[in-house]
Amino acid sequence: MITSAGVRALLPHRYPMLLVDRVLTAGAEDIRSLKAVTLNEPWYARLGPRPAEADFAYPEVLLVESWTQTAGLLARRLAGGGDDGRTMLFGSMRDVAFHRRVFPGDVVEHHARLQRAVNDTVIFEGSSRVGDEPVLTIGAITVAFRPRERLDPEHTGPAHPLTGSQRGEKS
Repeated sequence: MITSAGVRALLPHRYPMLLVDRVLTAGAEDIRSLKAVTLNEPWYARLGPRPAEADFAYPEVLLVESWTQTAGLLARRLAGGGDDGRTMLFGSMRDVAFHRRVFPGDVVEHHARLQRAVNDTVIFEGSSRVGDEPVLTIGAITVAFRPRERLDPEHTGPAHPLTGSQRGEKS
């Protein structure tokens, strides 16, 4: 099990965007984590004095973000753990399906599995559940690792092939 402190050490996210509370299991090719949804989260602050029940639904984009953070923990594990000077970038997603809404008080269990790894790119698949009920299915999400210095806006390297400007230059 990876505790909250361990999750925080492995991911660059911080409040309010660190959306994994703890890891239950982390194998060589799969991981299971928990996200407890609470009414204290900042996205609920916007609700007016008499919100409808549907207004309390957890934002689907944050449910996907929480799942991808779980996959990111597995990606870091596959890459040897810790900070290796590379930035993890999430790319394409396919076959994403939402099965039911999530509400405050729900504890979401995310499952992510390695589907394929090619060089510095990995593809994950998985699902999320609340109890025995499926809430999210993900057919595939692509993660690529890139050297941090290549993504640093202060880095000035060769001209960008599409824009012609130097990296870090404002257009």
